[in-house]
Amino acid sequence: MLIRFGLVGGSGVLVNLFIVFLCNKIGPHPEDIVAPIPLTDFSVRLYHVYSTLAFLVANLSNFQLNRIWTFRSGKHAKWWAEFGPFLAVGATAQVIGLGVQTLLMNPTSPIALDRTIFDESTGLRTPYYWAALISIMVTVPLSFLINKLWTFRSVRGITADTVADEATIDEAPAEPAGERGL
Repeated sequence: MLIRFGLVGGSGVLVNLFIVFLCNKIGPHPEDIVAPIPLTDFSVRLYHVYSTLAFLVANLSNFQLNRIWTFRSGKHAKWWAEFGPFLAVGATAQVIGLGVQTLLMNPTSPIALDRTIFDESTGLRTPYYWAALISIMVTVPLSFLINKLWTFRSVRGITADTVADEATIDEAPAEPAGERGL
């Protein structure tokens, strides 16, 4: 199950990074200010908007693939019943990811990406791409755990014993058609 989740997650990373790349190429500069945050020295920047859009597209893609393939829950629960918790988990991870991105992109942050290295001279030296990728790497393990333990289990009322039984059934080799007992 972890391998399948990882493959789906990998596809989600590609979808996410593609949307980030597309927004960066066709939209204004990602560090442009969208709106100041009242009573603070901070602002919402376009990279926050781009990342949130990328999250929404990747989250929907990951949900559908996880539902059908990883957790095989399509027969057990209604789409909206599982998507709500999945989106809630993803949104929580997205908020954490936006925090990580902000720390990586803000030049005054102790973990800011070094702008002498990430100077935007090439695509691989674009700080926003690296901040997006690093934030994904930080949030994926958290998302997996919460989705495994809550989203796809709680909606169906599955207990730990049921999961163990399902794993045994999933891993048991299928009998050849001609060797079944009567």
